[in-house]
Amino acid sequence: MCRTIRFIIYPGFQLLDVAGPVAAFESANEIVGSSYKIELASLDGGSVNSSSGLALATKRLTNCPLLNEMGDTLVTVGGHGINEASHNAELLRLLKYQALRVSRMASICSGTFLYAAAGLLHGKTVTTHWKRSNDFQRRFPEVQLESDKIYINDGNFWSSAGISAGIDLALALIATDLGEQVARQSARQLVVYYRRPGGQSQYSALLELSKPQGRFADLLDFVRSNLHKSLSVEDLAAYVCMSARHFARVFVVETGSTPAKAVERLRIEAAISALENGVPMQRVVKQCGFGSTETLRRACLRLRGMPPSALRRS
Repeated sequence: MCRTIRFIIYPGFQLLDVAGPVAAFESANEIVGSSYKIELASLDGGSVNSSSGLALATKRLTNCPLLNEMGDTLVTVGGHGINEASHNAELLRLLKYQALRVSRMASICSGTFLYAAAGLLHGKTVTTHWKRSNDFQRRFPEVQLESDKIYINDGNFWSSAGISAGIDLALALIATDLGEQVARQSARQLVVYYRRPGGQSQYSALLELSKPQGRFADLLDFVRSNLHKSLSVEDLAAYVCMSARHFARVFVVETGSTPAKAVERLRIEAAISALENGVPMQRVVKQCGFGSTETLRRACLRLRGMPPSALRRS
């Protein structure tokens, strides 16, 4: 059985949102021949430029028949052009038409905006790129957003987080269609996790915090150098010469994280790095300020979904 995977793209789409999943489906085809047929479609057809400037050849959406076979999938992708695309009435009309009888819909990164703008996600639970989460919640309050998930499946709708998470989503679809063994083989071929540990929060706010031009860059350097200390909100506020209340409020606005959660994540980053480099567990607990091995274990499970021993092996 050959399943059609139809990607809908637009000017300014993210190239990896397409290329990553296509590579996964291609790998599955090498394992189980002719499992997937890949199509690229756009509003006007022809060559469509990605945000990088590289272009892909597409079919005109009005020339694409409806998908209706079991396993056929309609996929939208993200990119810098998503704002304009999600306000394009003609594109949204054709998306709704294409979604009429398709057995499965999926979005990668901010491609979720297209389905939501077309009114196709009422009552659904979805995810999107962490950087777009606040905007998504503001525009589409009727849709349940879980912003820390790598991917989510709700009924016939699948959604994934930013960019490379499209590969995770494609592997999940392959597992549903062809079985876990084929999906594992595809992941091995691509040299990626079959099921990636943790959520996308581990890649989001702290990456922004680490920017040298960030408002709290010096503070975070101080935290990283003093993880063995208590580092209360009052301690951090004193370092930046602010009242504790004002500091906590500004820190959340600036980073999207409370001071306590930011410190905890920095502790875990340092702990995992130390464990990977062979530092004994008790020394890691002391130098990273966890107090006990049990505290470290609970923190790793909560933020990474794995205990320290598993994180060390991975």
